[in-house]
Amino acid sequence: MEFLIVFLLIVLNGLLAMSELAVVSAKPSRLERRAEEGSAGARVALELAEQPDRFLSTVQIGITLIGVGTGALGGATLAGPVGELLARIPGIGETTATSIAGIVVVIGLTYLSLVIGELVPKRVALQRAEAMAVLMSRPLKVMA
Repeated sequence: MEFLIVFLLIVLNGLLAMSELAVVSAKPSRLERRAEEGSAGARVALELAEQPDRFLSTVQIGITLIGVGTGALGGATLAGPVGELLARIPGIGETTATSIAGIVVVIGLTYLSLVIGELVPKRVALQRAEAMAVLMSRPLKVMA
């Protein structure tokens, strides 16, 4: 269950990173066209892009809080079970297993956070900037 919560936090981080880049990199002309066609999300994305300070700071606060929460929760809840698994390996004592588990969890969380929480979402944001900006602009505005 703890792994699921940590994973969901990483996904939420990815949504924020994707949203930020999508709004910043979306072409205003395309958003204006969508807004003229009746897209409320496009109108909100244009508003956010015109005043980026507010939503960018909100996104950064969210990303920072999620990162700290992921590290704290992940380290506190995942290191124990990983240590227990490692302690079953012949020749690895309990103290060593606990130390190795901490390192494994940090490396694993870092990898997942980078790939799922940053790189993949930003790639999607660059490839589909306007669509993602339209999709995520209203939740961003509520957060801001």
